[in-house]
Amino acid sequence: MLIAINKIKSHLTAVSFILIVAGMTAGLSGSSTMKTIALILATVIASVPIFIKAFQGLRMKAFSIELLVTIAVIGALVIQEYTESAVVTFLFLFGDYLEKKTLEKTRSSLKELVDMAPQEAVVLRDGNQASIPVENVEVGDTVIIRSGGKVPVDGIIISGHASLNEAAITGESVPRTKKADDKVFSGTIVDNGYLEIRAEKVGDDTTFAKIIELVEEAQESKSKTEKFLNKFSTIYTPSVVILSIIVYILTRDFHTAITFLVVACPGALVIGAPVSTVAGIGNGAKNGVLVKGGEVMDLFSKVDILVFDKTGTLTKGKPEVTDIKLFDSTLEEEQFLQLTAQAETISEHHLGQTIVKEAKAQNLNIEEKPESGSIIKGNGMTAIVDGHFFAVGNRKLMMKENIEISKEVESYAEKQEKSGNTAVFTAIDGKMAGVISIADQIREDAAEALAEMRKNGIKKIVMLTGDNKHTAALLAQKLGIDEYHAELLPENKVEYIKKLKEAGHVVAMAGDGINDAPAIATADIGLAMGEGGTDAAMETADVVLMADKLEQLSHAHSLSKATISNIKQNTFFAVGIVFVLLAGVLAESVHLSSGMFIHEVSVLLVILNAMRLIRYNKKKKKTESRCNRCLQTE
Repeated sequence: MLIAINKIKSHLTAVSFILIVAGMTAGLSGSSTMKTIALILATVIASVPIFIKAFQGLRMKAFSIELLVTIAVIGALVIQEYTESAVVTFLFLFGDYLEKKTLEKTRSSLKELVDMAPQEAVVLRDGNQASIPVENVEVGDTVIIRSGGKVPVDGIIISGHASLNEAAITGESVPRTKKADDKVFSGTIVDNGYLEIRAEKVGDDTTFAKIIELVEEAQESKSKTEKFLNKFSTIYTPSVVILSIIVYILTRDFHTAITFLVVACPGALVIGAPVSTVAGIGNGAKNGVLVKGGEVMDLFSKVDILVFDKTGTLTKGKPEVTDIKLFDSTLEEEQFLQLTAQAETISEHHLGQTIVKEAKAQNLNIEEKPESGSIIKGNGMTAIVDGHFFAVGNRKLMMKENIEISKEVESYAEKQEKSGNTAVFTAIDGKMAGVISIADQIREDAAEALAEMRKNGIKKIVMLTGDNKHTAALLAQKLGIDEYHAELLPENKVEYIKKLKEAGHVVAMAGDGINDAPAIATADIGLAMGEGGTDAAMETADVVLMADKLEQLSHAHSLSKATISNIKQNTFFAVGIVFVLLAGVLAESVHLSSGMFIHEVSVLLVILNAMRLIRYNKKKKKTESRCNRCLQTE
């Protein structure tokens, strides 16, 4: 029944308003009977949805705001204050209507995402092109996208090249050029060009679908403040009823007691926290940052230590082979690279994939897979290739496999590491065969993003990496990182984060690989690089940066602080308004209809304040601050 009433609530509000106007007009013309009838009808019509919701709340043993209004309206009718009963019910419904509309606007970022979801796909089957619903696309299908078309699935480009707008995924409005072997995501738009892609993730498994799901779940989740206010309201409502009875006993004025009951409604208090949370999460989604809920937003604002993985987080995660040094005279460089790359085809690690990529770039045949192999997390991997035992990794792996590293090899490796390279040792059949040097580039926005987060309250920045100490030291120096620990295994990272938490710190961990997932899960707040990160890291993380840019992390951190600040503003304002109104009632300067009007205005002001978060832009604030300083200087 309530669902049916809710559908016509706006009509009931309109009819109630018309009757109130008609009643007032009749009163001015001297027809008091017509005025009374019109106002009673207005009260009854507007009261229907309020009474039903109050009754349903009582059945569930919940003391709702509607119950307070119901008691107040019945009381007003008893004392024949028909004008006030009609105005109170109308204002309550009208306020509810405005709240609904403004809340819809706070969810506009999610609606925009849903509207951007592709509905159809052009696939190539049996040599023919066919346009089919996107839900019918299967993994492995060849999908064709032309200029202006939306990418319907996640996949790999088979042929063609195009400029893609990836704002729906990353929040970045600048188009990116994509070519063969690059990944594309559902929901992105081909500005110009032509692509044929092989579908890898379809339907609900696509990145775009997961983003919508995560944002929906996040906007429904509650912050600690919301949970507290929900519990508070269950105690507050019956307390107000008791206080209004006490007011009546003390004043012997039924009208004052009823007015006290109405103005004590905690509407602004209850709505303030959730609307701020929804707006903050919506802003994040619009800017390519997925914050998984109000509680995450609350905790993220309190983070004092930020821990980073190195590769793919502080660096671009697109390392390149800079040098190959052989220590086995029986091998040619191409043969050595080919065999090592074949072994690394079973690895998902950045460094292993870099070796594979280099072999492909040199057109070496690495199609033949290893006969067997195993990954040693944090150390490297071993495999049987062409009948030979390969061990590819760091010094710890060589020690584990009892492979001697000569002074010549160690000297070369240290020289490469001190210049910013990662040395990957390759041993064949128990003997050192060569070292492949790999270097990664620091993200352009890393230094600025870290500096901004320091200014915004981060007290300490730490880097934990499985890479060598020389490379780690060089990177830490360049970025001004407070503390670093190198040559760590995934379990070492977890242990370090546990120690920080035990010391009373609120810790955030940022990473992108499978080996980072345990540390991300252990930290108070887990942060994952979305575009280049693995599904494991994204699913484990509390905050996901879809554009792989650290400036998004800085935005997310400042947004969390702005959101929590907004919640506090709304809470203090709501409590203040209630106290002022109650004091006004006791001083006989606030009446039933005026009190209800001020109450509804306070609710709208709280919502409007929260909606400022939709437009929150850290960059804009920073630019305005700079401009103001420039003007002051002039």
